[in-house]
Amino acid sequence: MSDTSNLTPGTGVNSADASERADVIVVGAGPGGSTMAAYIADAGLDVLLLEKTRFPREKVCGDGLTPRAVKELDLLGIATPESEGWIRNKGLRLVGRGMRLQVDWPEASGFPTYGLVRTRQDFDDILARHAVSKGARLLQGVNVTEPLREGSQVVGVRAKLLGEDGRATGDTATYRAPLVVAADGNSSRLALAVGREKREDRPMGVAVRGYYTSPRTHDDYLESWLELPGRDEHGREVLLPGYGWIFGVGDGTSNVGLGILNTSKAFGRTDYREVLKRWVAQMPAEWTFTDETLVGDLRGAALPMGFNRTPHYADGLMLVGDSGGMVNPFNGEGIAYAMEAARLGSEVVASAFTRGRHDDAARERVLETYPKVMKDALGGYFTLGRHFATIIGNPQLMKLAVTYGLPREDLMKLVVRVMANLADPKGTSTTDRLYSALTRITPSA
Repeated sequence: MSDTSNLTPGTGVNSADASERADVIVVGAGPGGSTMAAYIADAGLDVLLLEKTRFPREKVCGDGLTPRAVKELDLLGIATPESEGWIRNKGLRLVGRGMRLQVDWPEASGFPTYGLVRTRQDFDDILARHAVSKGARLLQGVNVTEPLREGSQVVGVRAKLLGEDGRATGDTATYRAPLVVAADGNSSRLALAVGREKREDRPMGVAVRGYYTSPRTHDDYLESWLELPGRDEHGREVLLPGYGWIFGVGDGTSNVGLGILNTSKAFGRTDYREVLKRWVAQMPAEWTFTDETLVGDLRGAALPMGFNRTPHYADGLMLVGDSGGMVNPFNGEGIAYAMEAARLGSEVVASAFTRGRHDDAARERVLETYPKVMKDALGGYFTLGRHFATIIGNPQLMKLAVTYGLPREDLMKLVVRVMANLADPKGTSTTDRLYSALTRITPSA
């Protein structure tokens, strides 16, 4: 893609102090941003999608997509044939205490019975191209630096333009719109600029991953290891609250990584790259997870969980994905929830502009419903996830859970279904009814 994909000729966005207008500006062309741009462009709105880097580009991720994420791809209209590099999997393989248990993805109403693997190297590119095909105007090499405000209202953004080498060209740009969507990741410069700080009462995670050349590149199951060795504040060996993963990418490599929660006292005092290296060093030699087979570097990223930044909308700025802490505390999954938030948010946006095209107050009243939409959709579930994150932060409880839970296949099937959020709120099975009851009585996040 060029940095002016689908841009109206003659706007001069690469000249100094350029200016551009739209109905909606979406900052960040990750899964949440591109999904939002696609939906609202398809609804007939003029959308500018601004991305700091250029595609294709790498992101730290496990590359595994649960059936919940596959559902969002289906709804968006993204085809995922195996002939085009989408690697299907049947379920989750759990490993711990010397045991291995394979759990197929459940047959849940509204969800496919398979997951996928696709690297972020081209996954985000595919979604951005889809947004362009729907009419969104993608600008790459646009480093948004701050919101543009009139009083307390966000009315656009200011940006520095970057060259092909990623360096600032010295040119700047101003983009104006009555709505700005911050899909700019965990650090969310836009959210911070308007005073939306991270909430300390929400869990945070960290993920570290690398790609290894390995014969395990083809695997019908996503593999999760439930024992990650660490040390407590006294130097004693403990289990860290989180899991390791091995996901076959199908291109000769495996994505091998780990995700750790901050609910452990060891959080922040642990070198997670070293934990990953020690962990893979214990793997069978024939899997070839070694320094010599590591492709590129080990890379890490923060995982903002459980709605750790709110409100999700106020004063012209809407948060989607990591910027709003929309990562599942149960399993660290973020893509499905970023895309779901974008889909739900786009419905609010389309309604707001329909009702308030010439009435700012009417448009604002509709946009202000977005936080409740998100709470109703995911608030109770994320609250349950926060409690889960706190529980497994205790090393003794984590050890007991793995030791006595993993041998019970029926229990683990239930656990996988809940952790991947694949229960049907309207279903009639015991699992579905239990899920519905718990999320109803649990206060929204």
